[in-house]
Amino acid sequence: MALASEEVVRYLEGRDVTKVFGLCGHTNIAVLDALSRSDKIDFINVRHEQIASHAADGYARVTRRASVVLSHLGPGLTNAATGVANAALDSIPMVVIAGDVPTYYFGKHPHQEVNHHADGDQWEIYRPFVKRAFRVDQADKLPEVLDRAFVIAESGRPGPVLVDVPMDLFSLEIDPGLVDRALTNHIDYAKPTISEEVAEKIIGNLLEAERPLIYAGGGVLLASASEELTELVDLLDLPVAHSLMGKGAVPDDNPHVLGMSGFWGVKFTNEQTLAADWILGLGTRFAEADSSSWYPEFTFNMPPTKLMQIDIDPEQIGRNYPVEIGAVAELKSALQVLVKVAKRLAPEGKKRPELIDAIVEERKTRKERFVPDQTSDEFPMNPARILADLREAIPADTYIVTDVGWNKNGVGQQYDITVPGTFVTPGGYATMGFGSAAAIGVKLAAPDRPVVALIGDGGFGQNPAVLATARREKIPVVWVVMNNNAFGTIAGLEKANYDTTYGTTFSSEDDDMWIDYAAIAQGYGVKSIRVESAEQFEEAIAEAFGSGEPFLIDTPMRNIPTPTSGHWNILDIYSPEGVKGHSSTD
Repeated sequence: MALASEEVVRYLEGRDVTKVFGLCGHTNIAVLDALSRSDKIDFINVRHEQIASHAADGYARVTRRASVVLSHLGPGLTNAATGVANAALDSIPMVVIAGDVPTYYFGKHPHQEVNHHADGDQWEIYRPFVKRAFRVDQADKLPEVLDRAFVIAESGRPGPVLVDVPMDLFSLEIDPGLVDRALTNHIDYAKPTISEEVAEKIIGNLLEAERPLIYAGGGVLLASASEELTELVDLLDLPVAHSLMGKGAVPDDNPHVLGMSGFWGVKFTNEQTLAADWILGLGTRFAEADSSSWYPEFTFNMPPTKLMQIDIDPEQIGRNYPVEIGAVAELKSALQVLVKVAKRLAPEGKKRPELIDAIVEERKTRKERFVPDQTSDEFPMNPARILADLREAIPADTYIVTDVGWNKNGVGQQYDITVPGTFVTPGGYATMGFGSAAAIGVKLAAPDRPVVALIGDGGFGQNPAVLATARREKIPVVWVVMNNNAFGTIAGLEKANYDTTYGTTFSSEDDDMWIDYAAIAQGYGVKSIRVESAEQFEEAIAEAFGSGEPFLIDTPMRNIPTPTSGHWNILDIYSPEGVKGHSSTD
């Protein structure tokens, strides 16, 4: 017999887990004790559970395997919830192991129990957003439940799973054979694909269409299917639009790439998606921002545009637009079948030279429009110059981890991602504070690749203690704090609709409130620079990446709204006068 806590760690080792992200609490110290004797697993110690779940999210995006978060009960579990929910909406596999009150204290309301509505029920908090929430009531069930948790997290549409464990179970003895049995039960599922018959229909429609279009979502990148999609696009000369999460699914320097759609997208892209007669949607749910709140006159109008959709999750097919052909499949295997069939039906490929020339010319013209902002010497800096200087100074395979606001939307519009999978951003949940912590997870998963976190001062201020973890674990991330002394995106929205920025900017009548984040970094023992001119920024980048250490660049920035070309329903809600009303059925 062996202690359950020791067997939990042995199971994790058997699944080749090498990192556990978390924070201590009296309900999980038995597991921490067991981890202290593991020579295969590093415990990544954080100062806030939201940092743990965001870091685990970033780690899983790179490894394509379920990451592990170790949490305490009550406030520990609720602190981690935001990051876990973010992972859920972006389809990121994760297993959260959370300590709970002892089984024999259910109903007595012990220390830190969530108990106002129901006793022994903290695991229910996660039910709205995890794929499965388990509460383990017997110690000998732990290996089986953990095994199910990993399989569920990684299969189908990936996502987080909660394993809630009353703390007394960790100290009980269980049969080691239970872990041995679980470790021999790893199931490598044959992933669902499409038949050649279905592929023939899809390819036939694309070949016969006058204005076909591929719409790529984040599912393409989750399936590591960029190579297959690019081959199909090049073979049939198909234009490619993408969602925010699909950026880089086909490299941005490919002549078929139109750009991002929707509210923060590109005008030309929205025009092409509107004009398409057939669209093949891949790994996307056609989310609100990407689809201009589903208003038919801005981005997508289906019908009359006809939609074909492939997704691993059947619930996403036809969710927001009706489909002519829908297929539940893993995208890498499905695209392999599509390429095979396309080569058979069109062995010489398909050529659309006028369309491709138009895409290349529009892209050139659009980039020329950015040049004045990208070369501006103004200070605080123009955000477009921050992105341009960064792109010029770092390798193409650098992981760009963003937060929310100008950094995310600006990258979506203006920053070329030429190595698929190197753009990491919070999509569905759009969580402020994601970028700074996710970057350390990305770097731990890809230690030989440069990693930069682009984050606003509002986002970085959420959890600056990420610097303590980076220092302790020697994680050489470079943080670029785009410091506009405001929650800039919301400030711009409020200013446009109400002519005020109340509650969105940080200064007051007697205090400008500009925070010196470089000084904060130094307080954590992390190297830093506070940029004092636009010309100095590129020098700071070179110093930061050359240091080989955690490094923060505090970059004062003008608060300039991100350009928009689509539409967002909230504009009608806030400014309804003179604006056509819309409903979900328009």
